Amino acid sequence: MADPLKNSPARAIAARWHDHLLRERRRSGHTVRAYTATAHRLVDFLETHLGGAVGQPELGALNAADLRAFLAARRTAGLTNASAARELSAVRGFIAYATGEAAPALKGPKQTRSVPRPVAPADVTGLAEEAAGNASEPWIGARDFAILLLLYGGGLRVGEALGLTGAALPLGEVLTVTGKRAKTRLVPLLPQVREAIERYLELCPYQPSRDEPLFRGARGGPLNPELVRRAVRHARRALGLGERTTPHALRHSFATHLLGRGADLRALQELLGHASLSSTQIYTAVDAAHLLDIYRTAHPRA
Repeated sequence: MADPLKNSPARAIAARWHDHLLRERRRSGHTVRAYTATAHRLVDFLETHLGGAVGQPELGALNAADLRAFLAARRTAGLTNASAARELSAVRGFIAYATGEAAPALKGPKQTRSVPRPVAPADVTGLAEEAAGNASEPWIGARDFAILLLLYGGGLRVGEALGLTGAALPLGEVLTVTGKRAKTRLVPLLPQVREAIERYLELCPYQPSRDEPLFRGARGGPLNPELVRRAVRHARRALGLGERTTPHALRHSFATHLLGRGADLRALQELLGHASLSSTQIYTAVDAAHLLDIYRTAHPRA
């Protein structure tokens, strides 16, 4: 983070941008922290690069060569192409906010978009059962089992599942989920998933009010998402599953399996809460890759 002794006016702009992203743009806390850190790194670099304090005039006078120099400096720190692209995106947003004009045009680093690999339905069940069996108490095991089934059965992100409150009760055939940028969507709740959540609620010693988390930590507070990831790591190792078997992979599997059974791409976009269809279209590549795997394994001439 930036040195607090430095007094470039751009740091005050970065602080205002932080509040703008959080309150007006309603970006996630993780995104806001990452983008603000990038803004301070840019100011750090420019103070040396330009040889003085940095304010709105200096930000407005930046050109593509300045931004290339910043990215080159960041790449020496070991940034991957994907991380450099995110850094450039944050820089563009900061400059646009500070100056009221678009940042200098600069082509981002070329990225190879990785295709998520789906987890087989039987492996999802095995993973959930293994995670439940490793829990220290029955109600915690029921909690982990319910969460993992929910991620796969409803295509939720971990944060969305842990963001559910007692307001979701009593459970019905659909669940209202709050996703990125506080957008809500309706997700069908499969009977098996509903039963798993209800079983957890029967065992849980902390009954939630409307404003309290549905899924609780061992001491009754909000559940840390890292505990869900840790439970999956232990379970996948015990089952011999690959490192790509993560909680988020269950969401990918939900999308891939629905698409493979004929789901409409637009409907899938709504279920996943994607802002644009391009984010959903990656699953067409996943489905094609899955079909090729089957072909290579089963076809006698493959």
